[in-house]
Order: sequence, then C-alpha cells, then structure tokens
Amino acid sequence: MADNLPMLNSTPASATLRQWALKAFLEPDAWKKSARALAEPELTADELAAFELPARLAFAPGRPLRPALTSPARVPRRSPATLEGRAALVHAICHIEFNAINLALDAAWRFDGMPDHFYADWAQVAREEAQHFTLLRKHLRGMSAGPDGGPRWDYGDFPAHDGLWEMCGKTADDVLARMALVPRTLEARGLDATPQIQAKLRQVGTPDSLAAVAILDIILRDEVGHVAIGNHWYRYLCNQRQLDPVATYAELAQRYRAPPLRRPFNVEARLRAGFTPVEMQVLAAVADPAS
Repeated sequence: MADNLPMLNSTPASATLRQWALKAFLEPDAWKKSARALAEPELTADELAAFELPARLAFAPGRPLRPALTSPARVPRRSPATLEGRAALVHAICHIEFNAINLALDAAWRFDGMPDHFYADWAQVAREEAQHFTLLRKHLRGMSAGPDGGPRWDYGDFPAHDGLWEMCGKTADDVLARMALVPRTLEARGLDATPQIQAKLRQVGTPDSLAAVAILDIILRDEVGHVAIGNHWYRYLCNQRQLDPVATYAELAQRYRAPPLRRPFNVEARLRAGFTPVEMQVLAAVADPAS
C-alpha cells in the first residue's frame, strides 16, 4: 500500500461501501464506471477477500483516453445556435458529470474516520451523477445521425478541461477542505450556471435543445441535494473542530486558491441547498460581477 493512502478502518458496512467506491473510482472505462456507480454499493464475500489496494495509486481516477484534456482557456467556444455547438455544450456538461462521479466516489473511499452516513451519502451522490452522465451521453448520441446512420457524436469527441478535478487533488489530505471547496464551491457554481444555460437553450427552441433543458431540470434538482450534503458535512466538521463556518470558509478559499465566485447567484437554489442568508450576504460581498 502507498504510504499516503488511508487504511479503510470503518465499520464492516462502511468498509464494504468504501472498497466498492474505490473499485469504481479506479475503473478507466467511462461506461463501466457509470454502471458500477449505478449498481448497489456492495461486494461479494469473495470480492472482499480478494480486494487489495494497489501497490501504487496515482491520485487521478481511472478515465478513458478520450476526451483530450486541455486548459479551460483552450477549449473552443461554439454557439448553441448550431447543432454542433449544442453538441459541444452537451458534451461539456457530460464531462462535468463524469468528473462528478469520480468526485463522489473519491469522497466515499478516501476519508477515514467519518460516520457511516457520510459514506452512504457520497455513494448516493455517485449514483445520481452516473444517472446524469448516462442521460447526457444518450442525448448526445441521439442528437444527429452520422453518414452511416450511427451517432455523429459521443462522449470523448470534443476536447475538455479538468478544472473540476484539480481541487480534489489540492484537498486530498483534509476532508474539511474537500467539503468546503468541492461540493459547496465548485458544484454550487452549477446551481448558478444551469438556469442561464437553460435560458439559452430555450431561446434556440429546437427539439434537441428543449430535450437538453429537461435533462438539466433533473440535474439541477439533484445537485441541490448534492450541495446540501456538502453543506451538512462541512458544518458537521466545523462543529467537531470548533470552527466558525463562515470565517473558516474564507480562510480555506484563500489557502487553497479556490476559483473566484461570480454573480449572479441562484439564491433560491443555494438556500434550499443549505446556505444560510448570512453566508449568502458574505458570498455576494466578495463575488465578482458576472463576466
């Protein structure tokens, strides 16, 4: 076992769940990973007996060779007014959901010493992220037939960036920082961005764009719950360490160089996800205006 990896010292139920999560985390095939995440979080007795942590585990999760990864600034921007532009947009969201599967699986296996419900929560998040990924991938494949009658586009066909995953590497050693800066920062940005994306797709008004709006309705509904889980465990850890949640968040955001917050906020969704009115006032005071 690599020296920097935690022992899976949990109750039997949580140990099983965490080994299940790690097995799915390491799976490089996107379709198999999503299928594992959608399956019940359990292993057979034989699988448990045979399961061992690898001798060396890089921090990055298992992932396919495509899409090609580049910096966020180098990902081409395409207009959603064109079919290819909408396909690129759906692909970008599909990639976010693929990363979100890994984010949830990583939270479920990496951090030792948390209550059983912590691991169950993140296993459920992984399952819902896999559902989102599957919906978007099917939609992308069905947007237009290619010359041979098959799908013109699939996941992996457009370049993507890895910005969502980078913060996981920074916060791998502290579950408090992870809860503060991934679910309740990066994923909470999705609560703000999704209605704006939906508005653009509604304006286009084609059958495929309106179908994408419906999928985003499902994703937005579930993501409120995911951010709420992050908020719950962030406050649990702050209480456990006798820290003030508002002041601690500002300190962690500065220490780990979290991306700047941008307005406008989806205040209604953020309040449903567990942000307090006081937190929203503080976030609004430090956020950059919409770009």
